[in-house]
Amino acid sequence: MGVVCALLAFTVFLFVSEVVRIDLSAILVLVLVGLLSYAPGLENLADVPRLFDGFASNAVISIIAVMIVGAGLDKTGIMNKVAAIILKYGGKSENRVLPIISGTVGVISSFMQNVGAAALFLPVVSRISSRSGIPLSRLLMPMGFCAILGGTMTMVGSSPLILLNDLIQTANDGLPDSQKMQPFGLFSVTPIGAVLILTGIGYFLLLGRWVLPAAEGEDNTGTGQGTQEYLQRVYGLKADVFEVVVPADSPLVGQILAEINHENHLYIISTFYRGKTSMVQVLTAEIAAPCRLAIVGRGWEVEQFAKKFGLTVLPDLDVFVEEFAPTNAGVAEVVITPDSKLIGKCPRELLFRKTYGMSLLAIHRGEETLSHVETEDHKSTQIGLEKFHAGDMLVAHTRWDNLMRITRDPDFVVVTSDFPQNELRPQKVGWALAFFAISLSLILFTDVRLSLCLLTGAAGMMLTRVLSVDEAYRAVGWNTVFLLACLIPLGQAVQNTGTAAWIAQQIMVILDGWPLWSLQTGIAILATAFSLVMSNVGATVLLVPLAVSIAVAAGGNPAVFALTVAISTSNSFIIPTHQVNALIMGPAGYKVMDFVRSGGIMTILFLVVSLVMINVLY
Repeated sequence: MGVVCALLAFTVFLFVSEVVRIDLSAILVLVLVGLLSYAPGLENLADVPRLFDGFASNAVISIIAVMIVGAGLDKTGIMNKVAAIILKYGGKSENRVLPIISGTVGVISSFMQNVGAAALFLPVVSRISSRSGIPLSRLLMPMGFCAILGGTMTMVGSSPLILLNDLIQTANDGLPDSQKMQPFGLFSVTPIGAVLILTGIGYFLLLGRWVLPAAEGEDNTGTGQGTQEYLQRVYGLKADVFEVVVPADSPLVGQILAEINHENHLYIISTFYRGKTSMVQVLTAEIAAPCRLAIVGRGWEVEQFAKKFGLTVLPDLDVFVEEFAPTNAGVAEVVITPDSKLIGKCPRELLFRKTYGMSLLAIHRGEETLSHVETEDHKSTQIGLEKFHAGDMLVAHTRWDNLMRITRDPDFVVVTSDFPQNELRPQKVGWALAFFAISLSLILFTDVRLSLCLLTGAAGMMLTRVLSVDEAYRAVGWNTVFLLACLIPLGQAVQNTGTAAWIAQQIMVILDGWPLWSLQTGIAILATAFSLVMSNVGATVLLVPLAVSIAVAAGGNPAVFALTVAISTSNSFIIPTHQVNALIMGPAGYKVMDFVRSGGIMTILFLVVSLVMINVLY
């Protein structure tokens, strides 16, 4: 027990100091537990032949499977649509986006494992971050914490609550009829969970600016960028994409796109007509109305253009928001190769936009820049009539899936290197949704093991080629897998050596004779502490019988004490040992101290709110 306590202290030191990466810290702890088990007198520290069973545990396999399922849904573009809906209602305001994301994930996690809900929304939050400009680190922690809190909303939301009724039934065998506990219904804890989720959202809305880490800026030079950022860097002007509405009676109707671009020093980059959006419309096409246009240009010029032709400039992108999201499209640079068949031909002759899916914004040739957009340095040019030369650098707005195809075209060398290089497969959306529904149905309506339910969906998505097997491997965050799998033997050592039971008994001796509310608070704090260093299931199994005994001896309600344990084992925010915290740590670049700072206050709020709500209800 002394060795286990020393190992716990060493683990906490490694996590807090971060002298080595946190996943490497977990591997070191696993190695130490294994090696010490060979020392004389420490044979029972760990079952060495089963030391690596953590890698095959239900929790770890569930995380691997849910990452694959989430990647499959993302590959079909579903998550893009979810992100677009959230942005439509939340805009780019952190105070509006945060409660929508966190509340949605909280509700979803009340019916499925919280790590599953968090993993499914990870790509959604990533897209919202890139589109809204809100740092990922400002969104993922509130989402993750609310995923954990959502597990307290129903009796199937977390493993401890699923176990609770079985543990109560077992405990009833030793109680007189007058003190026997009634099992809890599916929604018995819903008011408690709902208030906890609202508390979490309110906490981050009020204190988020101080407790959430601010992300450092990234250098995007040479990478796939949004239109505004690129044009500002290259041309030194504040050009942007505007959406304008063209009424049926506008004098613009019937005019040719290329001529409109040249005469008004702007660039119509996409059209929306009869419910269809086209970024590859040929520039010799005529305007038909009513329609909408996406225009690249300077704000005052676009306003002047709109006034001239009786158009309406919308304050934000509406029908084009998905097309111009940085995760879907942006500005890229490609070079004409010396032996390209494009040399000597002009874009209009090649139907460049329709053929290659690129809207040509500018051509860099030597020290000269040819562009539709007029600046102080150069006049606008009809680049659609400019013949290509070998070595021309083409600056074009394109969808990233089109750019992926161009990387395989020998006529171009793609200079832009860092862009989303995964082609979406919207044609596979039916298969993705079908296997996601199968997994969810197995979880909700059968007793099949969670990991097997999720792995069924993951295997189905690979079988139907929603994802290739290699893409599935790449979708798994292996640092998260190793972090959790390597800590499982330490949690087992805490339980198997009797350390947890001994600590619990010592604390209960100290609390003996205290008022009923202080005993309940002590039980809640003990459950919180145990859930940080061992599985919440293990903590629940260990502490529920103890809590029932204390309640009976002190004249309290044993069911309330048992529920206090099951709820409090979800209070895991201070260090990233919880599956959800481990999942979000890598993508957001969190440090352990970020969890200590944000999670410390959340832990206290959880204790106070949960205890008050349990006693108000029961």
